[in-house]
Amino acid sequence: MNISLSSDFADAVPEMAVSWEAVPVVEPELLALNEPLARELGLDPAWLRAGGLSFLVSSKGVAQAYAGHQFGGYSPRLGDGRALLLGELTDAGGRLLDLHLKGSGRTPFARGGDGLAAVGPMLREYLVSEAMHALGIPTTRALAVVSTGHVVQREEPLAGAVLARVAASHLRVGSFQYARNTGDLDLLRRLAGHAIARHHPGSTCLELFSHVVAAQASLVARWMLVGFIHGVMNTDNMTISGETIDYGPCAFMEAYDPTTKYSSIDHRGRYAYGNQPIIAEWNLARLAEALLPLFADDEDEAVSLALATLRTFDEHFQEAWIGGMRAKLGVSGDVKPLLQDLLALMHENNVDFTSFFHLLGKAARGDAEPVRSLFLDLAAADAWLARWRELGPDGEAMDRVNPVYVPRNHLVEEALAAGADGDMGPFDRLLKAVTSPFGERPGLEYFAAPAPQDFSATYRTYCGT
Repeated sequence: MNISLSSDFADAVPEMAVSWEAVPVVEPELLALNEPLARELGLDPAWLRAGGLSFLVSSKGVAQAYAGHQFGGYSPRLGDGRALLLGELTDAGGRLLDLHLKGSGRTPFARGGDGLAAVGPMLREYLVSEAMHALGIPTTRALAVVSTGHVVQREEPLAGAVLARVAASHLRVGSFQYARNTGDLDLLRRLAGHAIARHHPGSTCLELFSHVVAAQASLVARWMLVGFIHGVMNTDNMTISGETIDYGPCAFMEAYDPTTKYSSIDHRGRYAYGNQPIIAEWNLARLAEALLPLFADDEDEAVSLALATLRTFDEHFQEAWIGGMRAKLGVSGDVKPLLQDLLALMHENNVDFTSFFHLLGKAARGDAEPVRSLFLDLAAADAWLARWRELGPDGEAMDRVNPVYVPRNHLVEEALAAGADGDMGPFDRLLKAVTSPFGERPGLEYFAAPAPQDFSATYRTYCGT
């Protein structure tokens, strides 16, 4: 079959698109294929299985240029060091989406890296991004993972793989930082015009910024409502579309603790669970700096407009966070005092985040023992539950928003280790659980259970490069 791909990004800002070709795949083997997504994209799963994916992962595309603040330090030239944008395609719903490869070999932006990816990290991105999609959280999506036959040298030799993914776009805060850093205002205007046409047609540049602020505030709140920790919230990993991107050292929080971090490279906890709203706002300030010349001709006026827009972040975040917590608690009205006391109690008692909200739904229907069993301080738990019951919680409504199954870290590691050894069974079973996350299902108790304590105490995630 023929795939019709456009080159909107490369045509709009050719200065930021380097034509490049993926490293040929030596021994392609399909490890995972997202057949529902393929159909949405107008791609025949049978064709993909019969060799179409091997064609895609060896295709030509463009490596995108971008800059970024990485752990607070600015790098003026990052870009797709091991990725290629193959082009844009229109799905069945009329949406224009990027088709993108990750792990496809060195590009001019590789900065000394080999440009390759190992099976484990690519399966992680597939698994977690599809789980996020099932949870209703905006995200890039995985189309497929193909093992390549390459040997990838990390701490030890690993089997290589390529991920094919789709996104509303791969425009990042770092894309605008790169354009601004060139000093070419025409390039910056064209990039902004491309982003507006792609995501918010008819908007001004200031309105574009306002949309991004609102989208990112909502996104981070949604992450936190399910205990998700991105792990590497650099400005090159924040999208203009408001989608979650780049699932490197990501993880789901187990026992509630706002200082939780799992990333091996986040030594100071910059991207810890509780810091994510602060970091998102900081990243958006960097976007405002990049876009400043497009807000107004007068710099003081431009700064004033940017600050006024940036100040709406907290309002958007609180609206999404508190609204989401009302839904998770199954109540309405002012829940802030109740929520503050609950989170303090959960922290003090080392309570598993996902399990608590799932079991709280049972308590709303009269069975409080499972949720009580999570607490050491039963008197404090009972006092809080009594306050909560007075608000008349709706257990059925809670079941629709509180997941039973998330990609728990020990299960992810188990699935990835097996997949790297050629056994995709654990991966497939976990994927099936987390892509239907709401409501208990017989036989899946293993996927709902918290990690053993000895696992959680030492768990670390890695970026995979």
